[in-house]
Amino acid sequence: MPIPFFNSIASWILKKRIHQIELFMKYPNEVQREILTDLIDFSKRTEIGIKNEFSTIKNYRDFKNRLPIINYDDLEPKINKCREGVNNILWPTPIKWFAKSSGTTNSKSKFIPVSLESLEDCHYKGGKDMLSLYFNNNPDSNLLSGKCLRLGGSQEIYQKGNTYFGDLSAIIIDNLPIWAQFSSTPSQKTSLIPIWEKKIKGIIDESLNENVTSLAGVPSWMLVLLNKILKDTGKKNVLEIWPEIEVYFHGGINFDPYKNQYGEILNSNNFKYYEIYNASEGFFAIQDTNNSNELLLMLDYGIFYEFIPINSNKEDFESIIPLSEVKIGIKYEIIITTNGGLWRYKIGDVVIFTNLKPYRIILSGRTKNFINAFGEELMMNNAEKAISIATSKVNVNVIDYTVAPIYMDKNIKGTHEWFIEFEKPPTNMKNFIRILDSALKDENSDYEAKRHKNITMREPKVNIVPKNTFYRWLEFNDKLGGQHKIPRLSNNRDFVEDLIKLF
Repeated sequence: MPIPFFNSIASWILKKRIHQIELFMKYPNEVQREILTDLIDFSKRTEIGIKNEFSTIKNYRDFKNRLPIINYDDLEPKINKCREGVNNILWPTPIKWFAKSSGTTNSKSKFIPVSLESLEDCHYKGGKDMLSLYFNNNPDSNLLSGKCLRLGGSQEIYQKGNTYFGDLSAIIIDNLPIWAQFSSTPSQKTSLIPIWEKKIKGIIDESLNENVTSLAGVPSWMLVLLNKILKDTGKKNVLEIWPEIEVYFHGGINFDPYKNQYGEILNSNNFKYYEIYNASEGFFAIQDTNNSNELLLMLDYGIFYEFIPINSNKEDFESIIPLSEVKIGIKYEIIITTNGGLWRYKIGDVVIFTNLKPYRIILSGRTKNFINAFGEELMMNNAEKAISIATSKVNVNVIDYTVAPIYMDKNIKGTHEWFIEFEKPPTNMKNFIRILDSALKDENSDYEAKRHKNITMREPKVNIVPKNTFYRWLEFNDKLGGQHKIPRLSNNRDFVEDLIKLF
């Protein structure tokens, strides 16, 4: 297909979609009510629909009364039946794919159902909207004149019932429409190589001579790939290899700790970064303006949203609210009902609304990725912002890090213990710790209160982790590449004690 012809068609489609996005931005709550009605009506003859009498649900209140809030453990027996090829349990159309999510410290894998509807109307739609919003903000972009360098996971075949599982990124790549394959590198075959080192070599071999204009992938793993490319080619920055590269679409982990490193290897004042918020369970939000950390909540992807304030009694029926009742500045745990067969499902993510017209959010962390050993309620976004400030002020780069509590012991006050792998450690660690501690106080008033005059917590302890320690942990636990990541915050010491064994 000639590139100019492809570009003109793609550009027309992407511009047309902006009008639909503007429609749900203008009528968000009406769109959400319609989504819920459609999900219930479409699934009323499934096992879950019959059990909960979907045919008699008339409104949100009925829905809220009828179905309980659930997590993966509640749903696992039904998912196992689906994986064995039994249909019409959670969703009326056959589910062939399951996104494998191994989490961080937990070795137990989750298998999230991915229906054809969720692939088409959520994940792929999200990918197209990412481009639509980017082009809407950058009309002179030459993005479509080249290819997107994508970095995804691997896939495996699950034998029972002829169903399949793998990283979400692998499922998406394996089912990509032709237009998306045409505009991406490396090839589908190389993208799905299960062995990380072999995959990296294949990506480099196939992509070096392509005209790469954009990047897409998890920041930590993309950085590994780009640094390997620079080392192999002897180039100083990425623009020497791909001079027309202009944007990096990223998600999965907070980008702030990596931004300085990307700035160094991209060496361009005009380069853009666009964040997306997607997970195995769905595609949720996209950065819709240049140079922003706020994400537009996407409301017409077949997902109905509910929220629980994280400081509320989660068993309290009235504390669970729909999108129309959220407020700015409050931390909410997300509950989703999806076109993949998840019904009032807790995904474990915490968000804060920054705007209600339209609905924009920032990610605050995960319900299992925080520290509250002393009443400090330190969330992941607090830690990410603080370490970004500290590294910037002392001009160092962080490769990876994790934090866990040191509990009180007799007359010794507790604190937080940081394990940080630097590219090159700070020359003055005491100064770095002081800046980090101060930034944490600025970001979190509860932390500041507990640190006041060392009444409850003493100054944090920082350990310099030997090079490649985190990589070795991921390798040892078969978590290289894809969507795997190091847990940033842990409310116990299980992970760090495991990590210390590798020193």
